[in-house]
Amino acid sequence: MKNLLVLFLFSLAFTSCTSTKTAFVKGADIGWLPQMEATGYKFYDKDGTEKECLQLLKDRGVNSVRLRVWVNPNEDKASGHCSKEETVALALRAQKLGMRIMINFHYSDSWADPAKQNKPKAWKDHSFPELLLDVYNHTFEVISALKTAGVTPEWVQIGNEIPGGMLWPEGSTDNWKQLGQLLNKGYEATKAVDKNIKVIVHVDEGNNNKKFIAFFDNATAQEVKYDIIGLSYYPYWIKKDYSETIADLEFNLNDMVKRYNKDVMIVEVGGEDDKVQNTYELLKATIEAVKKVPNNRGLGVMYWEPQGAKSWSGYSLSAWQNDGKPSPALDAFKEN
Repeated sequence: MKNLLVLFLFSLAFTSCTSTKTAFVKGADIGWLPQMEATGYKFYDKDGTEKECLQLLKDRGVNSVRLRVWVNPNEDKASGHCSKEETVALALRAQKLGMRIMINFHYSDSWADPAKQNKPKAWKDHSFPELLLDVYNHTFEVISALKTAGVTPEWVQIGNEIPGGMLWPEGSTDNWKQLGQLLNKGYEATKAVDKNIKVIVHVDEGNNNKKFIAFFDNATAQEVKYDIIGLSYYPYWIKKDYSETIADLEFNLNDMVKRYNKDVMIVEVGGEDDKVQNTYELLKATIEAVKKVPNNRGLGVMYWEPQGAKSWSGYSLSAWQNDGKPSPALDAFKEN
């Protein structure tokens, strides 16, 4: 009887671990959270009681967080912080609540996106061979620090929204051979820490199939190593309603899986904070589109800075209200 009990408990633990790893990702990028707390911002539940932000997100179905890392960030409220040390501390907090962790490497001292991919100041005058070493060492150092602290991220993203490449000009898509090498250095450093971590390569405009084919055909030609295709989806930035582009997103998700035999994940999504119903519907439709990808190869959806209230950040695509309470738009996570 004792042996049967031990076997049952082992089986239960194994099943729980496995189901957590395969559960649909409902996530939030929360890089602003430490700054918000440091400046005295308070978070409240819908009944007006003050509550810890991560718990508020968990209560709404969020099971994963995405944390950006900058190389040598400044102390600016909106475009600083996100150091290695701050990222480790926030990852530990999230893990204690049972959340899964994604680390997003920008390879910059501040924002990197399609409009800018500035090299860190410390790497500015480095040769290309030195940049390869920089990418490897920085990636390895941050993930090792997390692991030493007791957090092994489930996913690591090499570069943030890189349709034009990263670490310009050396890593621009004008020189795919070099970009391919940089991406592979990030992959190799990640797997050197833990081979089970999944590596993501991330492009914006998830509804733009031509952009994704152009990028990932080149990545294939350069033998870039990665596990997951990450997509952003922001109808707002292309001045269209989600209802006009959701079918294109769905097509692109399926096409990426078929063409490149990779899993897909929406690593950034967002709608207007003052259009609650529309943002709820956008999030619901995005979740449904990812869940429709055959064979569970659509892994999940992450909202970008849902807690980053406009009153604090000036950013109008959060999912937080002026009174410090979560927007009902986030209910799409727990209801779908």
